[in-house]
Amino acid sequence: MTLSTPTHGPATPTAAPAAAEAHRLAVWRYLRMLGASAAEADDLVQETLLVALRRDRLADDGARAFLRGVAKNLWLRSRRCWRRRREREVAAAVDELWLATAEHDGGDELLARLRQCLGSLQGRARDALHLHYRDGLAWPEVARAIGLLPNGVKTLVQRARQALRTCIERSGT
Repeated sequence: MTLSTPTHGPATPTAAPAAAEAHRLAVWRYLRMLGASAAEADDLVQETLLVALRRDRLADDGARAFLRGVAKNLWLRSRRCWRRRREREVAAAVDELWLATAEHDGGDELLARLRQCLGSLQGRARDALHLHYRDGLAWPEVARAIGLLPNGVKTLVQRARQALRTCIERSGT
């Protein structure tokens, strides 16, 4: 994405909000990939954009990478045990995945592939994912709603995630 503003900051007072809006959705999607809830991602996006505005980094050539780095650091800091190795490993894996699949369009293509692949899921697998991720039900509630034991839901969801991963990878080639 190329911005029409100079590389050394906004040319006009109204250029900064436009530049911020241009990056908002991509940063939000990146934070969701890291594992932030929707509300947490909203808050972290605002903090990320404020840091970028203060440092006049929204319109330069490295704005995307800068915003991703700030967002990742804010997310890690928001974790209670952010020093844990697992959190850092997740962040590194998400960075790699983001650069490989979503950097060029802010995640639009990846999201379209995910939606297409979700549409191909059948029965309980699709219901379980919708109930948990779309409707916000806890896994035990999902198990009751679809008539499975919690371990059955765990197995079902693992298989569904693998099927989605395979479908998304296949549709990207």
